[in-house]
Amino acid sequence: MDDPWHMLSEEERLFCDVLERLCADKIAPLAAETDETSRFVHQQLATLGEAGMMGANLPETYGGGGISAPALLRAVAIVAGACGSTASAMTAHYLATDSILIGGTEAQKEEWLPKAATGEMLAAFALTEPTAGSDPADMKTRARRTSAGWHLQGTKCFISNGGVADLIVVYAVTDPDKAHRGISAFLLPKGTPGFEAGSAEKTMGLKGGHVFTLNLDCELPESALLGEEGKGFRTAMQVLDNGRVEVAAQCLGLASAAMNAAIAYAKERVIGGTALSDRQGIRWMIADMGLAWRSALLLSQEAARQRDLVHSHGGRFSLASSMAKLGASEAAGKIADTALQLHGGYGYTRDFPVERIVRDLRIMRIYEGSSEIQRIIIAGNMLA
Repeated sequence: MDDPWHMLSEEERLFCDVLERLCADKIAPLAAETDETSRFVHQQLATLGEAGMMGANLPETYGGGGISAPALLRAVAIVAGACGSTASAMTAHYLATDSILIGGTEAQKEEWLPKAATGEMLAAFALTEPTAGSDPADMKTRARRTSAGWHLQGTKCFISNGGVADLIVVYAVTDPDKAHRGISAFLLPKGTPGFEAGSAEKTMGLKGGHVFTLNLDCELPESALLGEEGKGFRTAMQVLDNGRVEVAAQCLGLASAAMNAAIAYAKERVIGGTALSDRQGIRWMIADMGLAWRSALLLSQEAARQRDLVHSHGGRFSLASSMAKLGASEAAGKIADTALQLHGGYGYTRDFPVERIVRDLRIMRIYEGSSEIQRIIIAGNMLA
């Protein structure tokens, strides 16, 4: 029997099976309403916290699940297949907690990660700026030393969870003369004076996973510096390697949901006495969706395996993660569009889930580094 997740341990399979049932019962039924109301996914994240998913990216040492990267890939895909908004908010939380795990001191890890793992604390990752999206080394946010610690000043944009998070990991320039080596990261708790979040952006999709513009003019203690000064850029790039695999996982989950909906519709829809699924043209559409999905899965699983190797032995896996992110996001967009086409006019209505999935997927080719940026990274690695 074909099993694309054969590499998972029995314990990981059980975890994913339980998660799949939980998402089907408690997350998926809220997806359409979340999209209609644009209400933030607090309830869904609380459910995932109880299931251990808010810390699934973390080691057991800090209260996390300690699962392998391929198992995390599968788990994130399950959540995304149930609700794209929920998966987006959850993986944004992962970006922040990965920042602490990779770049923080032991004291910082012990203080923040156990609370993040249970879902007691929601986190955000603030890297992008209005003039520094694809090139974070060009950021303008500054952190200057003061007698009491640091003065953090600047603006961040499109920050997932930014206006609702309990803790934000903010990246800022501490030494403008050192380019990317002059970037550091800081821990910014909710309620810090001088921190202001704008209203949630009115987005095309992922309407329950809010993104915000953040205005910063804050005094922070010395302890707010995450790890070592000047190591922020390196931390952020390692975090984004992980994050791109999680974007690929979201794409796999959303694309699978669209593909399964299309297959079910093709079997049920009868025109002229013949089911759509018995027509050759429709069968070819289904075959192309399956091929695209499996290709994206294999790229993503390879990146996940390399993620585990890097965790064990050090280094980077930028080529594999960029290929997974690019391949999965491009494939998912085509799969969802094909699924909508197969539904005909019904696919264009909100009565069927594919319309929402098409909108939710569109951002996947933009955030965590656009498709164009991934091609630059891939070509750079190939030409090195």
